[in-house]
Amino acid sequence: MVSPPARYLVFFQYFGTKYSGVMETSNDQSMVGVQNYLEKAAQNLKPVVPIKFHISSRTDSGVHALCNAAHLDIQRAPGKPAFNEKQLVYGLNYHLKPEPIRILNAHRVTDTFHARFSALSRTYVYRLLVGCTHYSQIPVFERDLCWAPVGGCLNVPAMQDAAQFLLGTHDFSTFRSLNSETPFQSPVRTILQVDIQPSSGLLSHHYEHRGLEFWELTFRSRSFLYRQVRRMVGALVAVGHGKLTPHHIKELLERKDPRAFPPNAMAPPSGLFLKSVEY
Repeated sequence: MVSPPARYLVFFQYFGTKYSGVMETSNDQSMVGVQNYLEKAAQNLKPVVPIKFHISSRTDSGVHALCNAAHLDIQRAPGKPAFNEKQLVYGLNYHLKPEPIRILNAHRVTDTFHARFSALSRTYVYRLLVGCTHYSQIPVFERDLCWAPVGGCLNVPAMQDAAQFLLGTHDFSTFRSLNSETPFQSPVRTILQVDIQPSSGLLSHHYEHRGLEFWELTFRSRSFLYRQVRRMVGALVAVGHGKLTPHHIKELLERKDPRAFPPNAMAPPSGLFLKSVEY
């Protein structure tokens, strides 16, 4: 008799630079999705039915995850017990090497649990590096892990003032890029947290004499629109450089039009990290 499938919630992290994003792509592309590698690793567990990862939070090409989440169902051959959590973590990680993808932990969940729709909130962190006048001045250890916008110092108090306009429930049409899902998605989102705090870089105490500053912008919401975080970061950096005033952020929200967003202001993917998914 075939036993019913067991459902698991897994948390995983990845260095996103070499992937087309987290979502599955066709395998004949030069860059494929993180999901491709997760499912390839899972097939080595010899399930009766091919394993599908249902990803909680989509991330674009070049975006990283300190912790993303997914659920999956595993049906084993008759007579084989369900994997326990440690076995599943070890087995998947064994078959994921040498990819910069790691399973952090796993939990058995009910068959009604859904990694995307059961999430209460998601938290993103964007890392800024201030003090570089040229790309070559970015520490080699920080390559692809931050954005070093050219334009001198940032007026952080002005950015913090501007960020307050983003808090709460708004129509974020101006702060989303257009994609195939746009016509079907409500542009209304609720931003629960926006913080701008000083941070430290990798091994930064070894090059303090260079006067480089790291800042982290943290955003938390139940869900975000396509490229919303990168556009919010870009607008806040424009405020920090004096190209926009804090009140311009309110005006952009009120415009409710993606075409009203300042041209070329969207932050690049390299500094963006999905920090956590909360359940």
